[in-house]
Amino acid sequence: MGHRKHSAPRRGSLAYRPRGRAKRFVPRVRTWPRVGGSAPVLLGFPSFKAGTIHAITTDDREKTPNFGKPLFNPATVLAVPEAEVVGVRLYARENGGERAIAEWHSNRAKQSEQEKIIGGWRERLARVSRVAGIDSVVPREAGLTQKEPIALEMGVGGGEIGSQFEFATKLLGKKVKFSEVFKPGMYVDALSITKGKGFEGPVTRFGVKRKQHKSRKSVRAIGVLGPWHPAAVMYTAPRAGQKGFQQRTETGKRILLIGNAKERPITPPGGFLHFGNVEGDYAVVKGSLPGSPKRFVLLRHPARTKVKRKIAQPQVTELSPVGAQR
Repeated sequence: MGHRKHSAPRRGSLAYRPRGRAKRFVPRVRTWPRVGGSAPVLLGFPSFKAGTIHAITTDDREKTPNFGKPLFNPATVLAVPEAEVVGVRLYARENGGERAIAEWHSNRAKQSEQEKIIGGWRERLARVSRVAGIDSVVPREAGLTQKEPIALEMGVGGGEIGSQFEFATKLLGKKVKFSEVFKPGMYVDALSITKGKGFEGPVTRFGVKRKQHKSRKSVRAIGVLGPWHPAAVMYTAPRAGQKGFQQRTETGKRILLIGNAKERPITPPGGFLHFGNVEGDYAVVKGSLPGSPKRFVLLRHPARTKVKRKIAQPQVTELSPVGAQR
């Protein structure tokens, strides 16, 4: 009988369970962060993944070995068309939870009716615990073929409830640009649905080790499903099933550049692979983001503050995208 290593940590993370397919292409936001400052702001913005590039930037982190030197950074280009605030939603805390108590849309009521609704709730803001806007973005404006707009809730933060209420009602029916919500140098969280891989076995899905070549019946299967008791298969056992197309949140992504394709083109010769040309506003985010090209990505103010230094615009000296015409 061969020697067995005593160190055998479990394979596969238990942090993401169940590993089932996401219900929608649009990610679900469970937490909107609290931001400082007296001025209210929108806490997120919708975007669409175009492709990946590499950016040469100057290291602006003081007291680091590479301070002032050029750095090679993989980066992701996002198409960020204008988003329209089509509604306002108010929440209140009742019975230990939070529920929506009011909601109105810009295209469903006349101006006089809207002013009446807003005036009535302005006098009852003591009940309101959170203010949120309902944003709508048209994928076709980002270069996609989909005409149907995507609507989702967008949190409002900063200041008091009263100032947030006035801020959201003034934006009702107006369009917002990405540059009005985020600035170059800021850190954001990216919420998206990962690239789908289909049905996979436990070796590919969880990274368990293949059994030795003389094993009986199977090689790419786990050796045992669990103990005799409890007389059931535990949820921690690595089983075959869906891999990918699951919601993930990546934190601490820095915005390197915000631009417009007419002023500073970023599309490579032949267009981005599986996306095409970026013709409007775009944002370049450092690092990779989950999902395939054309995938919806929601950028949110960071839930965990990464740095406390002042926000400074990165010095981008070179952008080298990779397109279909290599």
